[in-house]
Amino acid sequence: MSDSIISTHNLPHDDFAHAWRSIKMDAATKERLVAQGIFAMVVRKKFSFETVPSHGILLLTGPPGNGKTTLARGLANEVARVIQGKVRFLQIDPHALASSSLGKSQREVTKLFQQTIPEHANEGPCIVLLDEVETIVADRQRLSLEANPIDVHRATDAALAGVDALTRSHRNTLIIATTNFENAVDRAFLSRADWIERIGPPNSEARTTIFDEMIDAFANEWPKLAVLRKRVPKFVELTDGIDGRRIRKAFISAFAAKIEIARDPALLTAEQVIATLTAVAAEAKGAA
Repeated sequence: MSDSIISTHNLPHDDFAHAWRSIKMDAATKERLVAQGIFAMVVRKKFSFETVPSHGILLLTGPPGNGKTTLARGLANEVARVIQGKVRFLQIDPHALASSSLGKSQREVTKLFQQTIPEHANEGPCIVLLDEVETIVADRQRLSLEANPIDVHRATDAALAGVDALTRSHRNTLIIATTNFENAVDRAFLSRADWIERIGPPNSEARTTIFDEMIDAFANEWPKLAVLRKRVPKFVELTDGIDGRRIRKAFISAFAAKIEIARDPALLTAEQVIATLTAVAAEAKGAA
């Protein structure tokens, strides 16, 4: 396995299916993302790039904590499930491509797009997850040649050239890229994305689902906690604008408010959850 590959899987996969279910967002957005992926994997290969200039790239952007990586993994699984065939999934570590050695980043990026990914794509449909894509396609207009080595610029050039070559030679490949910093991504890469989905904090419906699922999970072990469901509207009200990861961690943290609750979670009350959520909301507001 290449040093740049974190993991490989054959899809569909049960763990990835769980990832898709765990992401709480409106159904229309999920359907659109799956449809984009299916088009990239099935339809575009029937045409020349000049006729249908699709690069097979979906970009998920937005602040951290809102499940972009989890969504990407689940999305890959949904696409594989719908097209009904074995799909190879590769998750790339962009940091493994970066190097302080002059020329090495460029060589590693070139190898990724011209050797590593094609080797897998030669065996059949392939979906590639590029997390923190700004690491390898940094916005060249924002880089300073004094502060950034020329190799950073060359790595971006190599990535763009690699994407262009890949989309022509292996049109059975879908790239799902994520970034927390859209402004740091080179504009040329943004223009190559077939679709850019901006993932923000969960809406009230999604937050309701998050709390319902977490309460159900804990109530399955400590039935008395089912009473917390009555206060979900208040929990939802307090967490407006907070990312999904922080919401889940805040709920869990309520169990650690006191030693006796940590020892016996059945003692948790709605008031203690509210107190924890209020503190987290105040912290989030202060950091904004």
